[in-house]
Amino acid sequence: MTDAEYPLISSLLAGMRCRCPRCGRGRVFACYLDVATVGAACGLDLSREDASDGPAVFVVLVVIIVLVGLALAAEIILSLPMWLHLVVWASTILGLSLWMLRPFKATLIVLQFNYNAGEVLGGGGAGQQE
Repeated sequence: MTDAEYPLISSLLAGMRCRCPRCGRGRVFACYLDVATVGAACGLDLSREDASDGPAVFVVLVVIIVLVGLALAAEIILSLPMWLHLVVWASTILGLSLWMLRPFKATLIVLQFNYNAGEVLGGGGAGQQE
């Protein structure tokens, strides 16, 4: 099948589920953050797809904005000791960042594919939209 014969899938849904940008069924990652070389379901060449540092920047912005507000609220309401703040917020930042990085990276890869950004960035990007 050619790219035009595959139905257009939701970039957000495919990204959050870490699925193939073309068919929405195969996995994007071979392991935690390593992009698979070929899509398992449709055979799409993913070897040139690269999200670079974009996902890390988005994750840091989202996590920090939310957690700084929560940390300030916890300090005002509960007046926790500083060591407890350090333990709670450092582990929360680390956990949320690791949890969110994979779906954010997959979403950016799907968006690059759908909007042919790979051609501009030097990657693949045989997306469906012209």
